[in-house]
Amino acid sequence: MADVGEVLMSVLSTIRVPKPGDRVHKDECALSFSSPETEGGLYVCMNTFLGFGSQYVGRHHARSGQRAYLHITRTRKKEDDNNSGSGHPPKKKPTRLAIGIEGGFDVEQEQYEEDVKVVILPDRQEVTSDDLATMPDVVKERVSYVCIMAADSVSHTLQVQQWDGEVRQESRHAADLKQLDNGLKIPPSGWRCEVCDLQENLWMNLTDGKVLCGRRYFNGSGGNNHALLHFQETGYPLAVKLGTITPDGADVYSYDEDDMVLDSKLPEHLSHFGIDMMTMEKTERTMTELEIAVNQRVGEWEVIQESGTTLRPLFGPGLTGMKNLGNSCYLNSVMQVLFTVPDFESKYVSNIDKIIDEAPSDPTQDFKTQVAKLGHGLLSGEYSKPTPEPGDENGTPEPRGDQIGIAPRMFKALVGRGHPEFSTNRQQDAQEFLLHFINMVERNCRSGSNPSEAFRYLVEERIVCQQSQKAKYTQRVDYIVQLPVPMDQATNTGEELRCAERRREEGDTSAPTVRAQIPFTACMAALSEPEVLTDFWSSAVQAKTTATKTTRFASFPDHLVIQIKKFTFGLDWVPKKLDVSIDVPDTLDLSALRATGQQPGEELLPEVAPPPLMTPDVEVKGILGSHGNDEDDSLYSPLLCQSVSPVLDDSTVSQLCEMGFPLEACRKAVYYTGNTGIDAEKLRVLPPLLRPSGPGTTPTESLSEEHLATIVSMGFSRDQATRALRATSNVLDRAVDWIFSHLDDLESMDVSEGGRSAAESEGGRDPPPGPRVRDGPGKYELFAFISHMGTSTMCGHYVCHIKKDQQWVIFNDQKVCASEKPPKDLGYLYFYRRVAE
Repeated sequence: MADVGEVLMSVLSTIRVPKPGDRVHKDECALSFSSPETEGGLYVCMNTFLGFGSQYVGRHHARSGQRAYLHITRTRKKEDDNNSGSGHPPKKKPTRLAIGIEGGFDVEQEQYEEDVKVVILPDRQEVTSDDLATMPDVVKERVSYVCIMAADSVSHTLQVQQWDGEVRQESRHAADLKQLDNGLKIPPSGWRCEVCDLQENLWMNLTDGKVLCGRRYFNGSGGNNHALLHFQETGYPLAVKLGTITPDGADVYSYDEDDMVLDSKLPEHLSHFGIDMMTMEKTERTMTELEIAVNQRVGEWEVIQESGTTLRPLFGPGLTGMKNLGNSCYLNSVMQVLFTVPDFESKYVSNIDKIIDEAPSDPTQDFKTQVAKLGHGLLSGEYSKPTPEPGDENGTPEPRGDQIGIAPRMFKALVGRGHPEFSTNRQQDAQEFLLHFINMVERNCRSGSNPSEAFRYLVEERIVCQQSQKAKYTQRVDYIVQLPVPMDQATNTGEELRCAERRREEGDTSAPTVRAQIPFTACMAALSEPEVLTDFWSSAVQAKTTATKTTRFASFPDHLVIQIKKFTFGLDWVPKKLDVSIDVPDTLDLSALRATGQQPGEELLPEVAPPPLMTPDVEVKGILGSHGNDEDDSLYSPLLCQSVSPVLDDSTVSQLCEMGFPLEACRKAVYYTGNTGIDAEKLRVLPPLLRPSGPGTTPTESLSEEHLATIVSMGFSRDQATRALRATSNVLDRAVDWIFSHLDDLESMDVSEGGRSAAESEGGRDPPPGPRVRDGPGKYELFAFISHMGTSTMCGHYVCHIKKDQQWVIFNDQKVCASEKPPKDLGYLYFYRRVAE
């Protein structure tokens, strides 16, 4: 015992007690998905509070010199037979789109036996709680691992497992809500809409007591929008859903805030109209219950999840399930597909040992390490094992498909950090997350191989002035083809309308849904047909005219991603999802959509500077300023005497100015893009036009050296960093955002491995034209698709289907099974790979 005490005293100075703000990683290894429940348990460094599995704790000890670790192991208890009798009450049906919280979907909580002790490396001497009891108080206080066990883990905040987003917030109108003294008293039952006599989905306005029907849903059910129209006429903001009022509360909607809200004065507001909240009983489903009912009715949920068939569970390398953290199915589906792409496997998984060896002292905050950890967890097969069944005394039962799997808590926290959406617990759009993750890969792969190049391709836009027949060609980089859904091309429109009408008339919401069947060829035709620009400013005729814009592929990527644009807005700007079936093909030939560039004999629109925004009597100096920049002045000189100026869109100019660009450069950019707005496509062609100049320019000598060094450390050249800071008035955060939103333009500066431009390192060698893209034949085969179930991207569920060894596999969070009927017609994101010729 003395030996253990002496060893413990020798490492006492390296042991800390967690303080508020310390990040305690006691649930998950920083370098793998080992946990206290996995074989070998988890070792928590008693100085940094980083957790390590048994295969990595020795490596951390060798690198850091740390010797004292808290070893945590947990073993699942067998189910208590005494608790399995009929005395238990039946489980309640879910009333919230949430997991593991009151009223939500039930999550069975496992019971564990926990063993905790201190382990001293390298000899792995163990110090138990009994050992500590005999030691001096100073040792007990420092080594009291109760402090570590009591501290909240980093993952704790990510385990608020909700699907329906944030908790409802108090309405800003609740405290001082105006209520009319009109003597109106509302009866406890028998309500009808005062306009159309509808008897369900009724809302009482809390200002004047009007009882009116709710919104019309996208399928024709719901109400007739009379409560909404009343708000638009009166501005009275709050309404309560009649039939949901109980002593515990009610559904309150704020039309002004466009959200379900809380009203802390609801009893008082209801009492004003004679309603005693304490005596009311629930007679209608709440909005959340309605959402659950819509999402769970027979339809795409069952079809996409293949619920009608018995699926054979699969296990092994590349067949690892991912735990749903409450709303992370969008992330799970995207990452499952990405690690089917060879570029991501070779970048992160094949090099995992090297990545871990080079990881910083806190690997939980390192992008490359956490992506490699996730990829290895998915592909290794180490966690692709059936979930053990506690309490089974007669051998292992037939596996259900649930796996031990991996929980991507660290990964989700890292890639979502600082993002207004992905840092929250709300459900998100899988397409938006895919682009967000690709952007992060771009940021972190400025040197070395870049797996996102597998998806990168060039788009050529050809704009033809219909008056002069002269053309303009621009190119931009993209990663996803957004395929429009032409609803007017549905092949079963008559049947669909008749079914919807019958359901509306009969009030039968359980009837099978008939989806609009849209030919894939019609979607491709809508993508490739010329777009008419009716307000195009032509430099050839120096006036507004009509133009056509045609979009083609200037290169074909190795892997092609197609998004079906299912999510749209109705005429009332209410978001809705198109319930469509599209016959997406297994093979695709896009060769006919390859760009051809300038046609023989075709004239280009002249690169003429825009007319300045001035009246004829404005002096030239007033336009150009007094900065005396000859280069910029020459751009304006041919048109200085124009007496008629184009009307440029002021809102677009203002938005560009807010991004840090000089006013005159913004005016040029809006002119050159034909007054067509500031959407993503246009922004990609603006950088050459937005060269900072004039009084708004930040001189090089005034730029922060610290800011320059920070951007250079990310793999950019000093010239590129300088350009970004100049464009954003030397504000670091804005400069970083700017530089990553203008990669196309900056690629021409050729970033080298050392972060210096080619011109700096090789005596001014001409930079290569355009961004780096791969190219090849435009023939593809489908290998994966992601499907969405639910009425909007902010709720519902995602699953993915991936073709592995000629067998379709469904990945539904932790369930990984052989797919019997892959619903390829109901997908949202489709992934194709090039067919080798």
